[in-house]
Amino acid sequence: MEPRIQYAKTADGVSIAFWTLGEGTPYVWMPMPPFSHIQLEWQDPRSRAQYERVAEKRKLVRYDGRGTGLSDREMTDFSLDAQMLDLEAVVDRLGLERFALFAPTNSGPAAIAYAAQHPERVSRLVLWCTWAQKSDWSHSPQLRALRGLVNRDWETYTETYAHVGLGWSAGAEAHQAAALMRESVTQGAMLAWAEAVPRFEVTGLLPQVKSPTLVLHRRQFPLLDVEVARCLASGIPNARLALLEGESAAPWAGDMEAGLAAIDEFLGDSEPAPAGAEQHAAGGLCTILFTDVEGSTALTERLGDAKAREVLRNHERIVREALRAHGGAEVKAMGDGFMASFSSATRALECAIAMQRAFAAHADEHPETPIRVRIGLNAGEPIAEDEDLFGTAVIMAARIAAQAQGEEILASDVVRQLVAGKGFLFADRGEVALRGFEGPVRLYEVRWEESL
Repeated sequence: MEPRIQYAKTADGVSIAFWTLGEGTPYVWMPMPPFSHIQLEWQDPRSRAQYERVAEKRKLVRYDGRGTGLSDREMTDFSLDAQMLDLEAVVDRLGLERFALFAPTNSGPAAIAYAAQHPERVSRLVLWCTWAQKSDWSHSPQLRALRGLVNRDWETYTETYAHVGLGWSAGAEAHQAAALMRESVTQGAMLAWAEAVPRFEVTGLLPQVKSPTLVLHRRQFPLLDVEVARCLASGIPNARLALLEGESAAPWAGDMEAGLAAIDEFLGDSEPAPAGAEQHAAGGLCTILFTDVEGSTALTERLGDAKAREVLRNHERIVREALRAHGGAEVKAMGDGFMASFSSATRALECAIAMQRAFAAHADEHPETPIRVRIGLNAGEPIAEDEDLFGTAVIMAARIAAQAQGEEILASDVVRQLVAGKGFLFADRGEVALRGFEGPVRLYEVRWEESL
């Protein structure tokens, strides 16, 4: 079934089209600018097979950049900053706090810049047949020859570009790719893109990329020499280089499986725990977080055991992804809820907000089975015993979660005080009587929707 097209709005007001496929760890696939059309690419059996293969093991996110495909077309700003706004709009719309990023060809400079600026969000970076230094791209003899065709003969330009990019032996494949190019972008937008590219220069940012990086390159690709890929990999700390046979820039062309296998191996590595992830320490201040799926019993009665369990698995996946991204330690799972601990109240609240954003995005994608989750937080010094946490601080956190409604985050006053000045928005819910506690407890609602 064709993925459902959705839209995200950038900070500068541009509508960006995207779809998602599969479940699991987020894997964001950037466009191959300036040619991108997420609907037509899905209708092409070759690229569709590639996307389905990727989505077997993870959640694939694919979007059209501004000025292309199904996104807003009347655009002339193709700067690196504009491209990063497109990416950020999509991942924020989906509530993805941490994700792997795949950047093919001309999206590479924007991906490098984004990874350098946001190391906390990019868990893995995969660069495909791309570059960092403007001279690597602009000095290609083939590209210099092609530039003269852009404003003279649009059809001849796209046909020639497709043959150069896919290989001169591509034949019918190149002809189909050229037709897709003409559907993806206007001639005017292509001219604006050609003017923007010479200003892309991110060589100085390479040492700042902290995300584990895989540089993939096809040896016979005519537009970029293998030496460009070697320089790219050597400039990024601890980056890997994998050279593949073939001349096509399209990942689905040629030996598609070799490239996908290299990516699978790279993404399958054990990811180091983000800063702050730790096991429960005896003594010491920590923040306790509880989640609880609202109406889980009624959900089972309405959907049946099998379908309800599938919904709860999505809850488990979203919670665990958020915990990994924010340094939370899972204490235990309780069927329709979780208990987790954090050494930082700030990271605990950021994690709670990320969870609610992800549940909201899931509800948009699956309106028939939304997951409404209540979240409660408290801070204190619990007792650690047998890989579990006990004590007053834990009990209060559980009681606070029980006071919340679905889609709400409630926190104790001590949590609010610990994050003072950190930019979180709180609404005073007043004093509430909690079962088992003598005096009333003042609770605060964390306003996560306003910060979307």
